[in-house]
Parts: sequence; C-alpha cells; structure tokens
Amino acid sequence: MSLLATSGRAFCAAGENQNPIPPGTIITPQNWQKYKQYMSDGLQVLFAGQHFWKMPPDFQMVVSAYKSYPLPKIYVENTEKYAKDVKIVTTSDGGHNLSGYVAGLPFPNPQEPLRGWKLLVDDWYAYQPHEICATQSKVWFHDRLLNESTLNQIFLLRRMSHISDPGEPIYEPRGKGEDLVQYAQILQPEQARYTTLFNVYYEDLSKPQDTYLFIPALRRSLRLSTAARCAPFFGGDFTNDDTRHGAFNGNMTHFDADFVADRQILEAPDVTQDLSKLVNPRNYFQPLFFGKPTLETWEVRPVWMINVHPIPKYTPGYCYSKRILYVDKEDYQAMWADLYDDGGKFWKVDYDPQGMVSVPGVGEAWTNTGWGTMWDEQAGHLTMAEVQMLANQNCNGPNGENYTDIGRYFSLSALSQIMR
Repeated sequence: MSLLATSGRAFCAAGENQNPIPPGTIITPQNWQKYKQYMSDGLQVLFAGQHFWKMPPDFQMVVSAYKSYPLPKIYVENTEKYAKDVKIVTTSDGGHNLSGYVAGLPFPNPQEPLRGWKLLVDDWYAYQPHEICATQSKVWFHDRLLNESTLNQIFLLRRMSHISDPGEPIYEPRGKGEDLVQYAQILQPEQARYTTLFNVYYEDLSKPQDTYLFIPALRRSLRLSTAARCAPFFGGDFTNDDTRHGAFNGNMTHFDADFVADRQILEAPDVTQDLSKLVNPRNYFQPLFFGKPTLETWEVRPVWMINVHPIPKYTPGYCYSKRILYVDKEDYQAMWADLYDDGGKFWKVDYDPQGMVSVPGVGEAWTNTGWGTMWDEQAGHLTMAEVQMLANQNCNGPNGENYTDIGRYFSLSALSQIMR
C-alpha cells in the first residue's frame, strides 16, 4: 500500500464514514452553535457577531456529502520515489531547512518530531500545476463605512523546481535555482495600471525571497526589503505572506509550526468555475462578501490544525504572532487561516476555498481558484479576490497572450518589458 494511502487518505475515509453533519443540512446564524465544533476558529468569529464583520441574518451554508479529490498520478509516484530521502536540518538560528527533497509530497505521513513544521512544508509543496494563471482576476475592497473600490489584475504563478506534471522536467532548465515565481499586475483602475509585484522563491529555502515592485510613474522597478512581507498586497488586507494556495506564502526557514489537533472542519472544496457567477456580487452575502450556495456547497473534511509562528530571530517587527492553519488531510492544503497580531490578539480571518482546475495531461486537479476573502476584524476592512484559474498549456492564449512565456512573465527581464 502506498505512503499516501496509509496517511492522509486513511483519515479522509474515516471522516467520510463518520458523516457528522447530514448532507442537505443548512447552517444559519440561528443554528450555527449546534455545528461549531466543525468550524475553524475564524468561522466561529464570523458567526458569533462580536466584531464588525459578521454573518448577515439571511446567511446560509448548505452541507453536501464528503467527496474525495485524488492527487495526480505523477505527484503520487514522485512521493513514493523521493519522500524517503527527505530530511529536516536544524539551522544555526533555531529554524529548520530541508535536504533531499526532489518532488511530490515531502512528508506523506507527518509524525513527531517536528510534526507541525512537516505539515507546513507539505502545505507549501502540495500539488500545484507547474503554472496557474488568472488573467482577469477582480478584487473588491470594503471598509466599515461600506465604501467600495475594485481593481482588476493578472495573477500568475510558475513552478521552476519540484514539478510533477506529465512531459515536464522536475527542474525547469531556465529556472536558475528558483522554486516559484509569482507575477501580479494591475489592469484597472487606469491610474494604477501596470503596477506589478514580482516575487521569487528559491530552491535553497535558506535564501530569502526576492520581491520587486514595478512603479509605472517611474518606469522602473524597486527591490523591496524583506520587511515588505508584511506590506499590504496592492493596498488590501492580504500581505505578501498570505497570497498563495495553502494560506501561507512565507519563507519556511523563518517559521516554526506546532501541531495543535486533529479536527473535522467545514470547507468548500469545489467552488464553481463559472466566471459569470464568480464576478457577480449578488452571489455573495453582502457586505460580508461570503459565497452563497450558488457558488459552492460545504463538506466536513478532516484536517490537521497547526500553529505557525516566526522563530525568535524573525519575530521583531513581523506582523503576525501566529497563523493557525487547517491543513486538509487528503490534499495537504489549508483553506482556513486565523491570523493574530504581534500582541497575540485575534486580527484577521482568511478563507481561500478551492476548485477543480482542468490540467492538460492530468485531468481535474484541486488548487486555489474561485474566491478568497480576508476579513480584518480590528480595522473593519475586507479584501475579496475572485480568481478563475487556468493551468499549464491553457495559459497560452487568453486575451491573445502567451502567459507561459518565461522570459516575458517569470524572469527579472519581464519587469523591463512592462509598458513597451
């Protein structure tokens, strides 16, 4: 029996058999406490209604039966082939690094010691097509006075290492030691058009990420300090360390993670990919911007709950004292994150539901797509992003552009080509 079959999938089967909330159940603000044991702490905050952002009286969550979302065959094969060689190395500053990781899931059966950090690593390296692209993503911003603004953006992610897709090398030859490259550019409003954020993560985890910002008025890009990891992403409530599937976008060597508990949590793992529905505000409970049943249904899924926090060296000046992640036991990605400020006070609720994306040569795969919202309960702000993802070769063609072009979108030279 495979490593994956004896770890996360076994837990999923147990969750399916328990069926703790009958399919067809509708959870509302009137009956939510009956089901709160199946809610993340952040979802309970939204239901409790003691902060600015709270569930409206007509809110409904429709519960469906548990479903399984198998991992791609080549990703499973790479896990079987390489996971046995992955080791954790303790660094001189008290953090951790990896050795021996090639592809697939690093820790298919995460146990002590360092079980929490192993799960954080699994969350980072959970399956992702080697490229995913959102070529018409829309973002809404609301404040406590219900002022609203929007922007349209391009959002692209490209794996350069540890690839598990048919016909692709594990290491992209043009990657030059890079692991992941992220490219985000504002399309509208016009006064902010061409503003671009460019993040580079390296195969050597001990090497800090590089973050660049292209400023149209200057016709040049600036390299940002590592302290910019806490800066608002395009002025919203997400930071640079938030904006990736798995609800974590940081440098794993700067963080430790403690295992907290095994839980069963309500998640919406198969959000609609109908763009006309995703961009229609009427399909969200307002002003909360939480998806209605027209977009998704909910399942109770088994998760590992972990507490992610910076190691002492990186604690001073960092925005979050801890990030509670709920890592799905089948797909090893977190959809929910509870974020606490540097004083340990509850701050934000982050929810990034997933969707099934068509991956050429693979079939349907689970990744970050649909909608995602960050609710800032201290400031009374929220940011909601609608994201319809395409994968791999399907990123060649939208809007007449080839978003798979590494030189145009996934190398530093890309920044010099903006506005040409």
